[in-house]
Amino acid sequence: MKKIERFLENSLNVVMASALAVMVVLVFGNVVLRYLFNSGITWSEEMSRYLFIWLTFLGAIGAFKNKDHLGVDMLIKRLPAKMKKVVLIISELLMVFVLILIFDGSWKMTMLNLGSTAPATGMPMAIVYGTGIIVSFSMAVICIFNLYRIFFNKMTEEEMTKTSESEELIVLYDEEDHLFRKEEKQG
Repeated sequence: MKKIERFLENSLNVVMASALAVMVVLVFGNVVLRYLFNSGITWSEEMSRYLFIWLTFLGAIGAFKNKDHLGVDMLIKRLPAKMKKVVLIISELLMVFVLILIFDGSWKMTMLNLGSTAPATGMPMAIVYGTGIIVSFSMAVICIFNLYRIFFNKMTEEEMTKTSESEELIVLYDEEDHLFRKEEKQG
Protein backbone atom coordinates (compact mmCIF):
# COMPACT_ATOMS: atom_id res chain seq x y z
CA MET A 1 0.00 0.00 0.00
CA LYS A 2 2.87 2.37 0.81
CA LYS A 3 4.39 1.76 -2.65
CA ILE A 4 1.12 2.73 -4.36
CA GLU A 5 0.80 5.79 -2.13
CA ARG A 6 4.40 6.84 -2.88
CA PHE A 7 3.90 6.24 -6.63
CA LEU A 8 0.73 8.36 -6.69
CA GLU A 9 2.37 11.14 -4.70
CA ASN A 10 5.44 11.15 -6.97
CA SER A 11 3.20 11.14 -10.06
CA LEU A 12 1.25 14.09 -8.68
CA ASN A 13 4.49 15.97 -8.05
CA VAL A 14 5.76 15.23 -11.57
CA VAL A 15 2.50 16.45 -13.15
CA MET A 16 2.56 19.63 -11.04
CA ALA A 17 6.23 20.31 -11.83
CA SER A 18 5.57 19.74 -15.53
CA ALA A 19 2.58 22.09 -15.49
CA LEU A 20 4.66 24.75 -13.76
CA ALA A 21 7.52 24.33 -16.23
CA VAL A 22 5.17 24.61 -19.23
CA MET A 23 3.57 27.72 -17.68
CA VAL A 24 6.95 29.36 -17.21
CA VAL A 25 8.03 28.57 -20.77
CA LEU A 26 4.76 29.83 -22.25
CA VAL A 27 4.64 33.07 -20.27
CA PHE A 28 8.36 33.85 -20.61
CA GLY A 29 8.34 32.93 -24.30
CA ASN A 30 5.35 35.16 -24.91
CA VAL A 31 7.00 38.09 -23.12
CA VAL A 32 10.18 37.69 -25.16
CA LEU A 33 8.21 37.41 -28.40
CA ARG A 34 6.18 40.53 -27.62
CA TYR A 35 9.06 42.76 -26.57
CA LEU A 36 11.71 41.61 -29.02
CA PHE A 37 9.72 40.58 -32.08
CA ASN A 38 6.46 42.49 -31.60
CA SER A 39 4.43 39.29 -31.89
CA GLY A 40 3.21 36.60 -29.52
CA ILE A 41 1.57 33.26 -29.08
CA THR A 42 -2.16 33.92 -28.99
CA TRP A 43 -3.10 30.87 -26.95
CA SER A 44 -0.26 30.99 -24.35
CA GLU A 45 -2.09 33.18 -21.82
CA GLU A 46 -5.20 31.01 -21.92
CA MET A 47 -3.20 27.79 -21.68
CA SER A 48 -1.17 29.19 -18.76
CA ARG A 49 -4.41 30.08 -16.96
CA TYR A 50 -5.77 26.56 -17.38
CA LEU A 51 -2.48 25.01 -16.27
CA PHE A 52 -2.54 27.27 -13.22
CA ILE A 53 -6.04 26.06 -12.35
CA TRP A 54 -4.93 22.44 -12.60
CA LEU A 55 -1.73 23.16 -10.68
CA THR A 56 -3.67 24.79 -7.85
CA PHE A 57 -6.22 22.01 -7.55
CA LEU A 58 -3.63 19.23 -7.78
CA GLY A 59 -1.55 21.01 -5.15
CA ALA A 60 -4.62 21.03 -2.92
CA ILE A 61 -4.73 17.23 -3.16
CA GLY A 62 -1.11 16.95 -2.04
CA ALA A 63 -1.62 19.42 0.80
CA PHE A 64 -4.79 17.59 1.88
CA LYS A 65 -2.99 14.24 1.94
CA ASN A 66 -0.13 15.65 4.02
CA LYS A 67 -2.52 17.63 6.25
CA ASP A 68 -0.80 20.87 5.30
CA HIS A 69 -3.99 22.93 5.05
CA LEU A 70 -4.45 25.31 7.94
CA GLY A 71 -6.50 23.98 10.79
CA VAL A 72 -7.56 24.82 14.31
CA ASP A 73 -6.73 22.09 16.79
CA MET A 74 -7.12 23.95 20.07
CA LEU A 75 -10.07 21.79 21.14
CA ILE A 76 -9.04 18.43 19.74
CA LYS A 77 -5.62 18.48 21.42
CA ARG A 78 -7.31 18.74 24.81
CA LEU A 79 -9.65 15.78 24.27
CA PRO A 80 -8.96 12.24 25.47
CA ALA A 81 -7.89 9.70 22.81
CA LYS A 82 -11.37 8.16 22.34
CA MET A 83 -13.02 11.55 21.88
CA LYS A 84 -10.30 12.53 19.40
CA LYS A 85 -11.29 9.50 17.35
CA VAL A 86 -14.98 10.40 17.50
CA VAL A 87 -14.35 14.02 16.48
CA LEU A 88 -11.99 12.94 13.71
CA ILE A 89 -14.51 10.41 12.37
CA ILE A 90 -17.23 13.08 12.34
CA SER A 91 -14.96 15.56 10.57
CA GLU A 92 -13.86 12.98 7.97
CA LEU A 93 -17.51 12.05 7.30
CA LEU A 94 -18.44 15.73 6.94
CA MET A 95 -15.58 16.20 4.50
CA VAL A 96 -16.71 13.20 2.46
CA PHE A 97 -20.22 14.68 2.33
CA VAL A 98 -18.91 18.07 1.15
CA LEU A 99 -16.64 16.36 -1.40
CA ILE A 100 -19.64 14.43 -2.75
CA LEU A 101 -21.43 17.77 -3.22
CA ILE A 102 -18.36 19.22 -4.99
CA PHE A 103 -18.12 16.11 -7.17
CA ASP A 104 -21.80 16.39 -8.10
CA GLY A 105 -21.53 20.09 -8.96
CA SER A 106 -18.32 19.59 -10.92
CA TRP A 107 -19.82 16.68 -12.82
CA LYS A 108 -22.84 18.77 -13.80
CA MET A 109 -20.66 21.73 -14.87
CA THR A 110 -18.39 19.42 -16.87
CA MET A 111 -21.32 17.82 -18.66
CA LEU A 112 -22.86 21.24 -19.38
CA ASN A 113 -19.61 22.43 -20.94
CA LEU A 114 -18.77 19.41 -23.07
CA GLY A 115 -19.75 21.33 -26.18
CA SER A 116 -18.13 24.64 -25.15
CA THR A 117 -14.61 25.40 -26.30
CA ALA A 118 -12.03 27.92 -25.14
CA PRO A 119 -11.71 30.90 -27.48
CA ALA A 120 -7.95 30.81 -28.16
CA THR A 121 -6.95 27.16 -27.73
CA GLY A 122 -10.18 25.51 -28.86
CA MET A 123 -9.91 23.08 -25.92
CA PRO A 124 -13.15 21.77 -24.47
CA MET A 125 -14.08 23.74 -21.35
CA ALA A 126 -14.93 20.41 -19.74
CA ILE A 127 -11.18 19.96 -19.21
CA VAL A 128 -11.15 23.02 -16.94
CA TYR A 129 -14.30 22.05 -15.05
CA GLY A 130 -13.05 18.48 -14.75
CA THR A 131 -10.57 19.61 -12.10
CA GLY A 132 -13.34 19.54 -9.51
CA ILE A 133 -14.13 15.93 -10.38
CA ILE A 134 -10.52 14.79 -10.01
CA VAL A 135 -9.92 16.76 -6.82
CA SER A 136 -13.14 15.82 -5.05
CA PHE A 137 -12.74 12.14 -5.93
CA SER A 138 -9.07 12.09 -4.83
CA MET A 139 -9.77 13.86 -1.56
CA ALA A 140 -12.74 11.58 -0.85
CA VAL A 141 -10.49 8.54 -1.34
CA ILE A 142 -7.99 10.07 1.11
CA CYS A 143 -10.82 10.66 3.64
CA ILE A 144 -12.07 7.09 3.27
CA PHE A 145 -8.53 5.78 3.73
CA ASN A 146 -8.20 7.96 6.85
CA LEU A 147 -11.49 6.53 8.18
CA TYR A 148 -10.17 3.02 7.59
CA ARG A 149 -6.99 3.87 9.51
CA ILE A 150 -9.00 5.36 12.38
CA PHE A 151 -11.40 2.41 12.67
CA PHE A 152 -8.61 -0.18 12.62
CA ASN A 153 -6.28 1.74 14.99
CA LYS A 154 -3.63 2.33 12.33
CA MET A 155 -3.45 6.08 13.02
CA THR A 156 -1.35 7.36 15.89
CA GLU A 157 -2.62 10.02 18.26
CA GLU A 158 -0.04 12.44 16.85
CA GLU A 159 -1.40 11.88 13.32
CA MET A 160 -4.93 12.53 14.55
CA THR A 161 -4.04 16.03 15.74
CA LYS A 162 -1.60 17.00 12.99
CA THR A 163 -2.58 20.29 11.38
CA SER A 164 -0.68 23.29 10.13
CA GLU A 165 -1.49 25.85 12.77
CA SER A 166 0.01 28.90 11.14
CA GLU A 167 1.38 29.94 7.83
CA GLU A 168 3.89 32.04 9.72
CA LEU A 169 6.37 29.17 9.89
CA ILE A 170 9.88 30.15 9.01
CA VAL A 171 12.72 27.93 7.96
CA LEU A 172 16.01 28.35 9.79
CA TYR A 173 19.34 26.92 8.73
CA ASP A 174 21.14 25.18 11.56
CA GLU A 175 24.83 25.63 10.75
CA GLU A 176 25.83 23.11 13.39
CA ASP A 177 23.76 20.26 11.92
CA HIS A 178 23.73 21.64 8.34
CA LEU A 179 19.96 21.14 8.22
CA PHE A 180 16.92 23.30 7.67
CA ARG A 181 14.30 23.17 10.41
CA LYS A 182 10.94 24.86 10.81
CA GLU A 183 10.19 27.08 13.75
CA GLU A 184 7.27 29.30 14.55
CA LYS A 185 7.82 32.96 13.88
CA GLN A 186 8.17 34.93 17.10
CA GLY A 187 6.26 38.15 17.65
